[in-house]
Amino acid sequence: METGRLKLLPPSMKYQPMMLEAILESQDELGVYLPWVPYALTEAESIENTKRAISNFENFEGELRYSIIEKSTGRFLGAIGLIIRDKAVPYFEIGYWLRSSNVGYGFISEAVKAVETYAFKELKANRLEIKAAEHNLRSRSLAERGGYTFEGILRNNRRLPSGELSGTAVYAKTGL
Repeated sequence: METGRLKLLPPSMKYQPMMLEAILESQDELGVYLPWVPYALTEAESIENTKRAISNFENFEGELRYSIIEKSTGRFLGAIGLIIRDKAVPYFEIGYWLRSSNVGYGFISEAVKAVETYAFKELKANRLEIKAAEHNLRSRSLAERGGYTFEGILRNNRRLPSGELSGTAVYAKTGL
């Protein structure tokens, strides 16, 4: 998939070192809300995670993850995925992260729009969700700007990496 500024590419070992570099650069910010961060900080963990992502992608299981690459520089910016929630509906959740030095430039909004279009047109999705920790205002704002409908807060349903109990804000968009 491509947008004006981005290439969204299936997972590959080629981008694994760049992904690890981006996670290491951004671990303090990402680690506030994303529980997988402490388990993605070594080369061995990154390689294993990338192999699993490739297998999931090839077998249409778990999550279809894409590397977000800036066209003009070839820089690895982050990742976006379609988490398969129910193939029978079909229904997916969009998850994403961006390296800290590239936050605030609209890259994730652009990537979400591309993945959303792909999910509705190619995968015939009937429902897409974006979920965010209740106090993750950046992700919540992104969903709202993207036209996702706020459906509510799941109260006390997650622990943040800090151990703090949190709710989850649920946003959805249904068929085009």
